[in-house]
Amino acid sequence: MKSAHSDADRPDPASAVGRRWVSLAALASTLLLLVAGCGLGAGRGTSDVTLTVTRDFGSVRLNLLVEHRVPGAETVMRMLERRFNVSTRYGGGFVESIDGLAGSSGHRDWFYYVNGVQASQGAATTAVHKGDRVWWDLHDWIASLSSPAVVGSFPEPFLHGVGGKRLPTTIECAADADQACRRVSTELAGLGVPVASQVIGTAAGTDSLAVVVGTWRDLAGTFIAGLIDQGPATSGVYARFSGQGGSSLQLLGAHGEIVHALGAGAGLVAATTQGSAEPTWVITGTDPAGVSAAAAALTPARLSDHFALAVQNSTDTPLPVPGGS
Repeated sequence: MKSAHSDADRPDPASAVGRRWVSLAALASTLLLLVAGCGLGAGRGTSDVTLTVTRDFGSVRLNLLVEHRVPGAETVMRMLERRFNVSTRYGGGFVESIDGLAGSSGHRDWFYYVNGVQASQGAATTAVHKGDRVWWDLHDWIASLSSPAVVGSFPEPFLHGVGGKRLPTTIECAADADQACRRVSTELAGLGVPVASQVIGTAAGTDSLAVVVGTWRDLAGTFIAGLIDQGPATSGVYARFSGQGGSSLQLLGAHGEIVHALGAGAGLVAATTQGSAEPTWVITGTDPAGVSAAAAALTPARLSDHFALAVQNSTDTPLPVPGGS
C-alpha cells in the first residue's frame, strides 16, 4: 500500500507538490463520480470499527468511538461525517476541519490511518471493513509529508490486515535477541496472530507484514534501517540512531530537531514502509537491554495513539517528542 499525505492543502499549485495535490484532488473527484455511478447498495454492512480523533501526533485524544454496527458500503468519510461536524475541500474528498478544529495555511493538516497504515487515497473512496481502526490526527507536517505507518493502532495491522485482507506476519530475529523475540511472538500469539520466523534482513513483500527484532547494529545494512537513517522525511519515524553501532538513540521533535538522546538500555518501537510494500515494524535498541525494553512495550495499552515509542527503563517517550519544536 503506497503512502501519501491524505489531507494537506497546497497554497501554491505551481509548485511540484502543489501540482501533485491538484492531481490527487482531481482523481478523488473522479473516483467519487465513479462510485456514485456504480449504484452501490446498502450492502450487509460491517461491525466493530473504532474511530479515533487526536491532534499533535496522538498526544491529545479528542474522541474515541466504537461502531458495533456499520452501514453497508461505508467509507471512512461517511463514517466520520455521521459522528462529527466535518468540513471538506477538493469536492468533498479531503477533510479540512472536524468539529471546527482545522488545519492552517502553514504546515498543519488532518491525516488519517486505517489499521496503522496511512491511506493512499481520499477518505471518500476508502472503504471500511470489519474490525478496522480508523484514526484521524491533526498535526504539523513540516518535517515529513507522510508517516506511512504508525504503531498506535496495535494490534493492527496484524489482526485485521490492510484493506480488509488479513496478511501473514513474519518475525526476523537477530541472534542476540532471542528473549525479546520470544516476548514479541508470545504477545502476537496471545492476540490471535500466528507468526513465522525468517532470517533478519529479508524485507516484507507486498503481501506480508514483518517485525524485525534486534539491536540497531544487527539491523545495519537492512532496507528498513536505511529508511529510518534518512530521517522522518523519508520514513515518517521521528527518531535516529547515532554513535558507534547505534549506541545513542536521538529523539526528534515535530520539526525534525533533536530534543533528547538516550544511551544504554534505550529501545524503539516504530513502523514504516516505502512504495507498495506492507509495513515493517522494528523492535530495536542501542543494546540487547534496549531491545528487551522495546519488546516489553509491544502492548495495546503502551502503544495506544503513538506514532512511535522510545523506551528506557520504565520511561516511555512518544514520538515525535511532544512540544519539541
